[in-house]
Amino acid sequence: MKEIILVKNGELTLKGLNRFTFEDALVTNIKRHLKAFGDIKIQKAQSTMYIEPLSEDFPFEDALERVGTIFGIAAYSRCCVVEKDFDKILETAPIYLAETMKSIKTFKVEAKRSDKQFPLKSPEICREVGGKLLQSFPHLRVDVHNPDEVITVEIRDYAAYIRAGQLHGAGGLPVGTAGKSAILISGGIDSPVAAWTMAKRGLSLDAIHFASPPYTSPRAEMKVRTLLSKVARYCGTIKLGIVPFTEIQQEIGEKCPEEYFTLIMRRMMMRIAERLARKQNCLALITGESLGQVASQTLPAISVTDSVCNMPVFRPLIGMDKEEIISISRKIDTFETSILPFEDCCTVFTPKHPKTRPTEEQCALAESALDIEALVEMAVNGTEFSFIN
Repeated sequence: MKEIILVKNGELTLKGLNRFTFEDALVTNIKRHLKAFGDIKIQKAQSTMYIEPLSEDFPFEDALERVGTIFGIAAYSRCCVVEKDFDKILETAPIYLAETMKSIKTFKVEAKRSDKQFPLKSPEICREVGGKLLQSFPHLRVDVHNPDEVITVEIRDYAAYIRAGQLHGAGGLPVGTAGKSAILISGGIDSPVAAWTMAKRGLSLDAIHFASPPYTSPRAEMKVRTLLSKVARYCGTIKLGIVPFTEIQQEIGEKCPEEYFTLIMRRMMMRIAERLARKQNCLALITGESLGQVASQTLPAISVTDSVCNMPVFRPLIGMDKEEIISISRKIDTFETSILPFEDCCTVFTPKHPKTRPTEEQCALAESALDIEALVEMAVNGTEFSFIN
């Protein structure tokens, strides 16, 4: 009995003349995600993709789990392929669905007839297949409003497809179709969620992490690598740059007013991140800031932080509260790692009374004792890169 994974494209169907560009990117991403499971063949038709394994020992359950992490897929399911002969459909359905039908009490049948040349219409298909299943499994009853399982029969161009249920996909757009951006990753709860959120909109990602040894430990860096590996499960390989930030923070601590420490630190981070991002052909920066969450995330503070940067800065979490962010972090399995007690450089030299309503003039004056260009150049030249899969 031949099985495949049937994929629904979702948002891609709304694209115009460039829809095929998005579909081709999705095919490439599916092949990359499933490469470890063996050879596959992918066909496209009518906003649907058919993933056909080319080996008999294909691990369907593992592959299905991985398909659920691929952006651009709205829904997916494991299904049986049958020739477009109704007697064959009626013969195959009870056999293929046996395990599912034995474990439920109620069901309904839905039919989708894309091939209008097929002799039976959708209501007739539902009636006949439903009757065959009731005959084969006498303990069942039909419930069209709240069934335990929905059985679907699709009549398409090349064949008929029988499946039980349908899983929700990751949604969004295929990674890489929106260009590339750099995420400033700290190791907290917010930035991995921000990275995942923007990858869902089709961005491929680089990452920039600021390390301040000995104030931050090697475990803090390993924490960041672990977080990025969880995000990479969705978006593919991430290039990570580790920026040496100790000397810059010491300079800020020695030469700048205490209430401005965090603001000046963040302004330096943005300058360095922009320089690195441009070298890596990124078109924007991404941060995990949420409006008003901490003192450095007030609107005036965000404004003076952005003023030193000449490329777009995306803040996908800006309107979320902490519970919403935590909910997503649990969904993508980053929460437990994020709360490990390894401090990042953002907690070093934290002022007792941070400035919450700064102006650009005040910040420029507060950092005027620094040789900004020399510090930025030093940090950029000292950055070490590696790849996270």
